[in-house]
Amino acid sequence: MKICQFSLTAEPLNTAALSGPLSNDAAGAFVSFEGWVRNHNAGKPVIALEYDVYPSLALKEGERIVATAIEQFDLIGAIACHRYGRLQLGDITVWVAATATHRRQAFAGAAYIIDEIKHRLPIWKKEYYATAPAAWVFCREHHH
Repeated sequence: MKICQFSLTAEPLNTAALSGPLSNDAAGAFVSFEGWVRNHNAGKPVIALEYDVYPSLALKEGERIVATAIEQFDLIGAIACHRYGRLQLGDITVWVAATATHRRQAFAGAAYIIDEIKHRLPIWKKEYYATAPAAWVFCREHHH
């Protein structure tokens, strides 16, 4: 049975625990991606981020994305998890992993998942700056 999971959490991500279910003797490749809070964006020094999410819709769409990747790239399994709430520099914001028989499938599947998460999920990001007021970024429809 193929592993297909998407989750949301306010807790720090434990990537070892997240990747555990993907262990499979049929897999020849495991690819993972971590998105981190960095200390700058658009020329401004960033000190923290905050993610707001529409949970029920994000979970449904996230599962759809992971399932599509498994089918489209013939993955053995895939898991993705996105944080929400306030995050500090260096925190993992999003984690994606894919297993497949061969590396090309695993790389392509993981890339598809993170690209679609960024494009389709109702998750909004607020950046806190050292030298300017905090601002929501890349979220035209967010009304905070």
